[in-house]
Amino acid sequence: MAAIRIAGAVLQPDTSGAIWWPEESMLIVADLHLEKGSSIAGRGALLPPYDTAATLARLAAVVGRLAPRTVVCLGDSFHDVRAGGRLPEPYRRALGEMQRRCDWLWIAGNHDPARPDNVAGDWYDELAVGGLVLRHEPDPRSPDGEIAGHLHPAAKVRLRGRGVRRRCFAGDGRRLVMPAFGAFTGGLNVLDDAYAGLFAHEALAAWMIGRAVYPIPGRKLLPD
Repeated sequence: MAAIRIAGAVLQPDTSGAIWWPEESMLIVADLHLEKGSSIAGRGALLPPYDTAATLARLAAVVGRLAPRTVVCLGDSFHDVRAGGRLPEPYRRALGEMQRRCDWLWIAGNHDPARPDNVAGDWYDELAVGGLVLRHEPDPRSPDGEIAGHLHPAAKVRLRGRGVRRRCFAGDGRRLVMPAFGAFTGGLNVLDDAYAGLFAHEALAAWMIGRAVYPIPGRKLLPD
């Protein structure tokens, strides 16, 4: 795995979209958006309701492979506060099976500011661990050592004469913004104005997700 260094912590980005923190035996994921499909279907859209199954299967695979002591979900884990009640029983059992293997910590997000019904695990507004602060929404006023989600970063580069766009981890050594892990989530280009003030321009890098995780210096990144 490539290494990402944030305020002295050495983190390993995974092709699943998760971060592995070996020193803490901690797996970090962001923006699962569980039951987004059922939320959209409830408003009349014709959308296959399989996003939760795909997201949980990918999460179970990385949990099984890395065997973390702790899993932290950085907010917007559920697409809305009623998503826990809509979670089908087979998916609830799959989530519970993962939770029995490790400590499971949920961070509140803007989509899930309160704990959904019938969901196990500890709930926090934000979490300080080993010199880092884990929260949902990045805060440009935060001191060094922030890991957040919320913005669903993606990066674009030119490769062999054509533009290539992928989900990515985005950071500058002070903070890291993680890609969305959920199956029905898109990506916002890291050069978008929404990221203004978050990264030092000269230190910005993106770790693009493909068959491996590819570190790309900020000077090579393209706008959409």
